[in-house]
Order: sequence, then structure tokens, then C-alpha cells
Amino acid sequence: MSRTRISALIAPVSALALMTGIAAAQTTVDTSAGPMQISVVASGFDEPWAVGFLPDGAVMVTERAGRLLLLRDGEPTDITGVPEVYAEGQGGLLDVMIPRDFAQSREVWLTYSASVDGGAATAVGKGRLSDDGSALEGFDMLYVGDGMSGGRHFGSRIVEAQDGTVFITTGDRGTGPAGMQAQNPQTVEGSVIHLNRDGSTATTIEGWRRGIYSIGHRNAQGATLGPDGALWLVEHGAQGGDEVNRVEAGKNYGWPVISYGVNYNGASIGEGQERDGMEQPAHYWDPSIAPSGMIVYSGALVPEWAGDIFTGSLNTSFLSRLDPDTPTETGFAEERIESAETARVRDVREAPDGSIWFVSVIEGAIYRLAPENAS
Repeated sequence: MSRTRISALIAPVSALALMTGIAAAQTTVDTSAGPMQISVVASGFDEPWAVGFLPDGAVMVTERAGRLLLLRDGEPTDITGVPEVYAEGQGGLLDVMIPRDFAQSREVWLTYSASVDGGAATAVGKGRLSDDGSALEGFDMLYVGDGMSGGRHFGSRIVEAQDGTVFITTGDRGTGPAGMQAQNPQTVEGSVIHLNRDGSTATTIEGWRRGIYSIGHRNAQGATLGPDGALWLVEHGAQGGDEVNRVEAGKNYGWPVISYGVNYNGASIGEGQERDGMEQPAHYWDPSIAPSGMIVYSGALVPEWAGDIFTGSLNTSFLSRLDPDTPTETGFAEERIESAETARVRDVREAPDGSIWFVSVIEGAIYRLAPENAS
């Protein structure tokens, strides 16, 4: 389907739910909380990467090639003023974050891969959405890593902390087990960045590069806040060893010194699974699921799932639900919710009405998961 044509499957929106009154195909899936319906929100996207909810019910969507769309009242609009992106390999236009004070600030934050001296790097910036929603005005790059060759492992997710500061995840740029960039607190690769809203440093750690909050991450493509305001993320391992981590300032999460996976040629990675001074994951997967997107669910529509972690899978076809209240040898008990729509899930978000939205790269579509007959 042409990337200039988004199927008009969205009815006029309300502030709570875009799906009201949609006459669209629905799939019913059995889950631990009973039957759930998966409904199409919109389709026809070219490699969609992330979605963000505006307070008036509109939805912002990124496509990796560099296109930013606003879906309002069933009509897609291309937003101008988007930064030029390095759309090679896994790079391009990545995450979008709508701050809680958007109604006043109209700020939109983006992460993307940018061409810089030495190659490409993960960057983050913000602009003001024009009053008519057609353009990002005055977009400003706030932070960028060092240029490296290749198109692998840019990350990258943006999370607004409870105090209004901003976390950004970066990837290790595919440097692999032999590359120690993720262990170097003077390099951006394989770290979490913490900024104030004006782009200044929100966390300062002696001996660390400005803004770096934690190190030792491989490629975090999902991040969110827990109920207590703590930062959680999911990150890719190599062959096995995908991780869920509860991230704290100044901590080292091990890559590539420790891992629960092996290299793609079967060789061991680093020193094994533990080392003093390096954090253990809260959960890990072996074999890998290539997790992407992440929420800790509020329980608004499905009370049984309150506090559970949802993430997508990029190498298999399911949504993963992790229950932190049920420990297992690998961390948390897991339920896998699978249907034809869950192919290569890149992003997972909780909508304002408590439904769970997810983005399928293969289907080029956004879907909504909710209990049967939920409005």
C-alpha cells in the first residue's frame, strides 16, 4: 500500500477513545482476563515506529523513513518541520513523546538517528506543534551521541519522568561483545540519558558524560514509568538474553560484560551472567523475543492486569504480558497474547481510555486491545 495513503478507519475522535463507532474488522482472542477484542485503529503505514496521544484525542505516528503524521477525526495529516533523519538500517525517525503539559506547551519530543561527523548517532529534540497541527515549529536538537558507522542499534525511547524531566534510551550501535562503548560512561552508546525540558543536564555523575544516567545497556527499544515513578526498560540481548531492567541513576546493567545470552556464532559473551558492581535484570528471555515498546498497565479497563508489564516482540508474533507478582526462574510469569495482528510489534501504549494500543510493522497498522464490548 502506498505510504501516502492511510486507510480512513478512524471515526470522529473523542478525548478518550478514537475507536468509538468504528465499523472495522475485529478479532477476538482468549486471555487470562477473558476474551479481548483486537480492532484496527488505522492502517496503510510504511514501517510505523511509535504513537503518542494528544489531549484532544488526536494521535501522532512516526514512520521510520522520516514521516510524522497526525491522525484527527479520521484524517491523516503530514506534519512538516520534522528533522532530517538518517534512514538507513535500523535508523530513522523513532520515538515520539507528548508531555503532560502539552495543552499549555504544545511541545513534541522526537528521537531519531542523525547524520553527524563520523557517521550517524541517536539524537533527541523537540518542537512546538503549530496551532493547526500542520507543522513542528522551531525544532531544536537537544542532545546527540558521537557519530559511528553502520545502521544498527540506535534505541530509542523517550519517557517523561514524574517531575517533568525526560529519559532517553540509546543503543550500543551494534558494537557487539567486543566493543566496550556501553561500559564507558564518557560515551553515549548503550546508556540512558536524563535531561531537563530545556535540554540541560538533569543528572550529573562525577566522571560521567553530561546527562548520562545509567550504562551497560545493549539496545533498549521499550521504556516506561512504574507506578512508583521508577524507570523501567526492555532491551535486546544477542542470541537470548533480552532483559527487563528497573533503572537507577549511576548503575551499570552489564552489557557486554555479563549477559544471559550468547553471541550469534554461539560463542559466550563477556564473563558470564554475574559480576560485582553490575545489576541483574528483573526478567530475561532465552531464547530472545526482541522486545520493543513497553507499558506498565494501570488496570483501568482490565483490573486483573494492573501493574503488569506489556511489551511487543519483533522476531515473533505476540504481545508479552509479564506479571511481577508471580516470580519464576527467569523473573516474572509470562502470558503471550497472539493473533494475526500481532506480527512484529514495535510499540505498545496505554490509551487514555485504558485500552492497549500496539503497532505492527508487518501489517503497517495500529491496533487496539480491549475487553469485549468496551467502549
